[in-house]
Amino acid sequence: MKRKRVEKEEAAEKKMEIVWQTPANPPEKHDYIFRDGRRHVRPYHFEFISHVKNRWAGKTIVDLFAEEFKGRPYDYYVSAVKCGRIQVDGEMVPVSYIVKSSQKISHFVHRCVLLPHEPPVMAWDVPILDKEDDVVTVWKPATVPVHPCGQYRKNTVVGVLQAEHGLAPLFPVHRLDRLVSGLLILARNATRADLFRQEIEAGKVQKQYVAKVFGVFPEDEQIVDVNVNYNAREGRSTVEVGNSCDGSPIKGKTACTKFTRIGTNGIHSIVLCKPITGRTHQIRVHLQYTGHPIANDILYLSENVTNRSSEGLNADRAAHSPNNCLVPENNSSDKYEDSTEEDFDIDPMCTNCPNLVPKGYDGHEEGLWLHCVQYSGSGWVYQCPYPDWAVLT
Repeated sequence: MKRKRVEKEEAAEKKMEIVWQTPANPPEKHDYIFRDGRRHVRPYHFEFISHVKNRWAGKTIVDLFAEEFKGRPYDYYVSAVKCGRIQVDGEMVPVSYIVKSSQKISHFVHRCVLLPHEPPVMAWDVPILDKEDDVVTVWKPATVPVHPCGQYRKNTVVGVLQAEHGLAPLFPVHRLDRLVSGLLILARNATRADLFRQEIEAGKVQKQYVAKVFGVFPEDEQIVDVNVNYNAREGRSTVEVGNSCDGSPIKGKTACTKFTRIGTNGIHSIVLCKPITGRTHQIRVHLQYTGHPIANDILYLSENVTNRSSEGLNADRAAHSPNNCLVPENNSSDKYEDSTEEDFDIDPMCTNCPNLVPKGYDGHEEGLWLHCVQYSGSGWVYQCPYPDWAVLT
């Protein structure tokens, strides 16, 4: 049975006319498929490149992949080597080939063999706010990562701007978490990007965000000056407060955020957030520390807040409410009609095809009630309008 399946895959492989992409291939408009309010990326064939490490040397090409990349069965790697999906120094090799240190290994995949098809994001445009000779600023939609990372390559702000506006190259000046919306500054050349970087590292750049939090936030300015310790394994941060009694060292990095209440309706408050430092999830975890977490941030909602909530509250359900639009009124995902041409290459060796979305994606991810509204520095300031959810009723 296994032999017949491998032979069938090899026969289909020979019939396919495959155009392989590398990181040098720019995103294009036809790369996107719009379906059910989501922007999908048309599955594509991609060349992943690595070099033989010293500990890999002396292994057969098939054993190397079977031992180091265990996401696929042994038979797949045998088939991939035989049909040329796995090559060494740009050449096909036999399954018994012994690899040598520093050799280039190419693995040609359908974004599903080592990585799944790219996950979809919300089908919103990326509105351009300011366009100058060396700087462009945009309203980053929630759910869209800034630049290629992890499973995302084309479904990014940088990718969409290149595909739909022809803007390239672009150099993001600062980061915004994928689920955060708002102002994003991108330099249009390396020189301008470096000038921004120098200002940020020198502490000369001021940042402002707005957040929608639970409860009645204090009227007076609140300053949270406690360390933030990010746990990469768990994907979340904690605050660390020192204990003067035992003299134990404080974990994490120093972090400070200033908060000012803009308004409240007795259930939620809109808070202006001014991070003095830039730690991972700093605003989110510092708001949790105040007892007023972001109202749809399930990662940092304490159990007691979640239990007494009657409206919603996780990011998915809250953002689905018609009163909680995360983007400008003229940037509705309705403008993107479902694609009529939904054809894409079905790869016989792809474990995800014929499905468009990657396995494990539940399709309900939405954005946080956290939005970047302003960055300012020496002689410059860039702003982004407030989102609709920042207006309390």
